[in-house]
Amino acid sequence: VQLQASGGGLVQPGGSLRLSCAASGNIFSINAMGWYRQAPGQQRKLVARITSGGSTNYADSVKGRFTISRDNAKNTVYLQMNSLKPEDTAVYYCNLGVTVYGSDADNDYWGQGTQVTVSS
Repeated sequence: VQLQASGGGLVQPGGSLRLSCAASGNIFSINAMGWYRQAPGQQRKLVARITSGGSTNYADSVKGRFTISRDNAKNTVYLQMNSLKPEDTAVYYCNLGVTVYGSDADNDYWGQGTQVTVSS
């Protein structure tokens, strides 16, 4: 299973970005999907998560500004980020719980990370 994340970049405070993470490979099903971020010198933290049933949860710091969504037909998870702040600057990683054909296990897979920088 391979994950390809995209959509990061440099944006001014108040701006928007949309991250995407597409999974490919021997995929039977994708369960929970999430986005995490890691700022320099800090631990990786959950930003947003969406279950296979569409339930979502967000870090308090992004509630009302970020929206996570998924397209099951495309094995893709998105993160729409609005009203960006300098403190949102970090490397963003997607995380998917994937069951592959021939297995009953739900294994975690991580994307390669995409840099988001919010600065004027």
